[in-house]
Amino acid sequence: MKNIRLSFIILFIGLSLLWLLAEDFSLQGHGFWPLRTTMVHYSGILAMGAMSVAMLLAMRPVRIERFFDGLDKTYRLHKWLGISALVLSILHWGWARIPKWLVGWGWLERPARKGAAQSADTFYGYLHSLRGFAEGIGEWAFYAAALLLVLALSKRVPYRWFFKTHRLLALAYLVLVVHSSILLPPAYWESAIGPLMILLMLAASVAAGVSLTRRVGRRHQVVGRIDELHYHRDNHVLRVGIDLDGPWPGHLAGQFAFVTFDAQEGPHPFSICSAWHNDGKLAFSIKGLGDYTRSLPERLRIGNPVTVEGPYGCFDFRGSKPQQIWIAGGIGIAPFIARLQALAPTRGGGNVTLFYSTSAPDRQFIERIRQLAAQARVQLHVLVTHQDGRLTPERMRQLAPQWKRCDIWFCGPAGFARDLRDDLQERGLPPEDFHQELFNMR
Repeated sequence: MKNIRLSFIILFIGLSLLWLLAEDFSLQGHGFWPLRTTMVHYSGILAMGAMSVAMLLAMRPVRIERFFDGLDKTYRLHKWLGISALVLSILHWGWARIPKWLVGWGWLERPARKGAAQSADTFYGYLHSLRGFAEGIGEWAFYAAALLLVLALSKRVPYRWFFKTHRLLALAYLVLVVHSSILLPPAYWESAIGPLMILLMLAASVAAGVSLTRRVGRRHQVVGRIDELHYHRDNHVLRVGIDLDGPWPGHLAGQFAFVTFDAQEGPHPFSICSAWHNDGKLAFSIKGLGDYTRSLPERLRIGNPVTVEGPYGCFDFRGSKPQQIWIAGGIGIAPFIARLQALAPTRGGGNVTLFYSTSAPDRQFIERIRQLAAQARVQLHVLVTHQDGRLTPERMRQLAPQWKRCDIWFCGPAGFARDLRDDLQERGLPPEDFHQELFNMR
């Protein structure tokens, strides 16, 4: 998370400093209208900067994944930038529109007209002649983008509609690029901020084109077919085995992939619950948590075509400590099952303690975990909530007194992760030794 926060802060500080270098305040004058012009420019620069970087991150860039500690963390930065762009765009719109309304209502005096406009024969003059057009399309693109961003942030919007509508943001962004390029002040073109913004918008426009043509992650996609289905009724977990038709680059236990069972629904991220044996086989354990995942046991059939995109994520059990503690809540056990399978042939889990907490136990499912843990020599604690009580931070520390010498790997409910992380860090655990998958892509 440190690199996410650092990147977020550096982006806005960097844009602000470059904007300050380009803005000549000595020519602005004093009073409300010069202030309004300044704030329109500043909010516009920050909003388009945030939106451009967010658009680039939406391409699932594998090369920078390690820097952000996984694609799940990268998407967290994408979300922060999207929210920031929404707030900044509202401020930009407010500074641009509200003063005009106040003039119309007689509450503000209309600003004095400046000197003659530049000749249309010059480049800047031509851009100036397009100001009305740029302002008009920018306003409507802002309304569309704001609505789409609100829909994206609303958990009440079904995922399939989020998947369909979120792509339209790329179209609104392209319109805002035209708006911004035309209205970029001439002084900015002659300073570092102008070329930087043009470069950002050009790169993000390419990304928008990739999104609109549905080519995001295309190079990492492999087609396959379902060759195994096993539904655990007691815990509502469906195991889906997939036989891939194309080359898979291999994955580390703990990584995830985007799986498309239905093109209309779009890809969903699921942890891979199988180790890679270079045999073209993958498996996913899918919990019925929403309308779509609950319907999969009835909808999926052996032989159905599937598209798998990945692998992604840095939840790969690489740590600096000699021992590890794994903590799984509910379906958060999936990445640990994959790691157990990877360790079982070499019995290499002697330095690992696994806690599996579940409120919906399935005897067959748990027995499989017990077998894998025994084969891997991993110490296993299974806690069924209604029988054994909740796994609290205090209880975990009591059952694993060696925790200070361990890397902690957690996958489960966000609230429990927060309580556990805060408790352990208050007692001296370094933040970098607590590893968590942020399995929330919207």
